[in-house]
Amino acid sequence: MTASTLSEVAKLAGVSPATASRVLNGSARTPAPEIAERVRQAADTLGYIANAQAQGLAKARSGLIGLIVHDIADPYFSAIARGVQAAAREQGKMVLLATTEGTPADERAAVAAFAARRADSIVIAGSRSTQPGDKDSNTELAAELDRYCRNGGKVGVVGHSIVGASHPDGYHVVDVPNEELAAKLAVELSAGTQGDFVIIGGPEGRLTSDDRIRGFQRGLSDAGLPEAEVIRSRFNREGGYEAGLQLAARIKAGQSGGTRFCIFAANDVMAIGAVAALRSEGLRIPRDALIAGFDDIETLRDFRPPLTTVSLPLEEIGRLAALGSSNDRDGSEDASAHSSVTGTVVLRRSTETASAPG
Repeated sequence: MTASTLSEVAKLAGVSPATASRVLNGSARTPAPEIAERVRQAADTLGYIANAQAQGLAKARSGLIGLIVHDIADPYFSAIARGVQAAAREQGKMVLLATTEGTPADERAAVAAFAARRADSIVIAGSRSTQPGDKDSNTELAAELDRYCRNGGKVGVVGHSIVGASHPDGYHVVDVPNEELAAKLAVELSAGTQGDFVIIGGPEGRLTSDDRIRGFQRGLSDAGLPEAEVIRSRFNREGGYEAGLQLAARIKAGQSGGTRFCIFAANDVMAIGAVAALRSEGLRIPRDALIAGFDDIETLRDFRPPLTTVSLPLEEIGRLAALGSSNDRDGSEDASAHSSVTGTVVLRRSTETASAPG
């Protein structure tokens, strides 16, 4: 069945196609109420479906928010996505999603695709990278976003500003105090923990991971303890699993000196991966090692033993990023260029020291 056209609606209503378009596509220039009603009745009779692109041109807005995440299967990003969706619903908008595996090159391609579709705003969630191999891609991503902002687009960013961006009026950054919260976690864990601390972090230059590692080391120093050993791996579950296998071998070889390692994984999915690796080698938490994560993802509700972590308001972070980047917002750009959230340390069984080592 062929779809009805705007020209057919105009003919049935006895008006010009331009008049029908102004009624159905939301233009500020609307005809008399009786003419507008006649056009709407004709559209209903013919089953006409309005063209979203034409509506966007008429309103100078597309009603679209582009969301870029590393991996939507990761509960951290899915929670942020729910917050973006909630903000979009408040504004009567729709969300377009792109996943990139965290590479600036793929993020640049996603930005270009969203800009071509005239997205009103773009939200980017995921750690920034200053690794040498990402230098050129960071430059290209910043240039693509600056071009988008110069053409009236708005960008919401979670955690860190875009590396190399030079159009600050178009950006809204949701600040997350990763370093401070990691320091608090270290201080909490240092009380009563006698084993050596080990950190499982992402690659050097992954800014979120670097902030959390730096904060945890500072917290240990504040507690009068030596720096923790740092094991670098991929900033995901697989990276945690690989690091967990290394630690399992050391624990079984007696390298923990008869005490339990206290492991800090720079995010919860790394912690989950590390625990899975330890279990695969017959080791148990907290009997053979203690472990803590960061983020308090929803998956932890069903994880055993309950994982000590830092709880972040992930959905609120997504909501703030989307609302802060909205073209509908009022007020000065300087006052709204940043918003912030905080989190809390949540101690659970995975770091209990009452259980004797096996």
